Amino acid sequence: MIKKFKLFGAVMAFALSATSCLDKYPEDAIIAGDAITSVETANQAVIGIYSKFKSSALYSGALTLLPDIQTDFVYAVQGYSNTYGDIWRWNDLLATNGSIESVYGSLYSVIGSCNFFFQEIEILEPKIQNDDLLDQLQTYKAEVHFARALAYSELIKLFCKPYESDAEAEKELGVVLVSKFKSNEVLRRSSLKASYDFVLADLAKANEYFGDLFDNSSLYNAKYFTTATVNALYSRMYLYMKKWDLAVEYSSKLIDSNKFKLASTTEMYTNQYSYYDFLWHNDSSTEVIWRVPFEVTSYGGALGRVFLNYDYTSYRPDYVPAEWVINSYDSGDMRINSFFTNLTTGYAHGLNWPLLTKYRGNDTFVANNILHVNMPKVFRLSEIYLIRAEALCELGRFADAGKDITTLRKARYRSYGSSTAINANNWFELVSGERVKELYMEGFRLNDLKRWHKGFTRKAQLHTVASGNTLSVPADDARFVWPIPQHELESPNADIEPNESNK
Repeated sequence: MIKKFKLFGAVMAFALSATSCLDKYPEDAIIAGDAITSVETANQAVIGIYSKFKSSALYSGALTLLPDIQTDFVYAVQGYSNTYGDIWRWNDLLATNGSIESVYGSLYSVIGSCNFFFQEIEILEPKIQNDDLLDQLQTYKAEVHFARALAYSELIKLFCKPYESDAEAEKELGVVLVSKFKSNEVLRRSSLKASYDFVLADLAKANEYFGDLFDNSSLYNAKYFTTATVNALYSRMYLYMKKWDLAVEYSSKLIDSNKFKLASTTEMYTNQYSYYDFLWHNDSSTEVIWRVPFEVTSYGGALGRVFLNYDYTSYRPDYVPAEWVINSYDSGDMRINSFFTNLTTGYAHGLNWPLLTKYRGNDTFVANNILHVNMPKVFRLSEIYLIRAEALCELGRFADAGKDITTLRKARYRSYGSSTAINANNWFELVSGERVKELYMEGFRLNDLKRWHKGFTRKAQLHTVASGNTLSVPADDARFVWPIPQHELESPNADIEPNESNK
């Protein structure tokens, strides 16, 4: 497999136009048929697809933040700017919500760029005779299949009900599956099962075109999609599909490859940072499977802004962590020191609270007066351990699950014993709690509660906003599934069924 070198500063935006996010073709787009005429321009198209993931509507912003802000993880502070306030309060979760529209539109923009790539490659590939160039093209195809799978996986997670079984998923609404750049077909939602199957088919293609990359000794901290990211998404999707054996199989491929290693909270990487702290302060770690790469000259949103709003004088956070989350960490758990810092806010009420400093900002960016910006780490090894532990428990393999939780905790605690006692009575509380502590504010909570059929209740905290600070949401509330944007429902050439939250 040929190694590729890409310059992420270069961007070729291929997107879809008109009324619907699914049918967009901007006036300044390169005309189809003239855009990808060589392997080099194919590479540039792939660079453009990667660059789309920098969007502040995606992993460096709304896609990561909104699912957790919407739940029981944070509280709006009195005097806040109302950023994402409608999402937090649940009283304006409408089909016209701009943040939801931006997530939906940005994900379909990625998909449109992928479909454009495939359309052009069908024309280009038969003309290439050089084997090395064909190998390069195969790798690009693998990356684009994965990019499309990833975008669809996020749409399914947010805009669809949970996957209960193959039979049930056949009856439930999925997403609009678009596999061609330009089509005159009426846009309709597929079944939930067909939507998952589409993602799995793209992952299978990506695996086929990548080949075996586990001989690559530097898979961690990857800027590009690899076999490892394919297996990571397989693991996540099979967990969501309740395919426990397959979730174990694919998570084990990553864990057993020994190409990734959990970052320690006690071993020092520099005089200042442990390996785990370095992960958050410099966005670099042996446990990062894929991150969205930023440069000081080219970056996306600022994940930490709503939690700090530091102006070099004071902190005026829009949201502070829930007290129950803070209290869930054991005394020896070093994650609490990596994620939170007790600070006094600049509000008139002077709230002093453990603020979320997990996204305080990459040190290089901070040195350049760019605050609150971190590279989103979309796949980490710790999530893979948690996927396998949950799937093992569902299979009744509690001792094996205990080994995974023990491995994770040994990397995160000041000191930890030799085993974790897991059984049929305590496994759910233990594993779900570990997901809270490890993946806090990384965008998993809404879907976790949805697939577990759990509701939540907020209990009022000091200097937080009523009535949202006493909100109670029952299990399976329709608003766990985001509404389809109104402009999609009303767009020409579309017959898209709404979600219950649209009504």
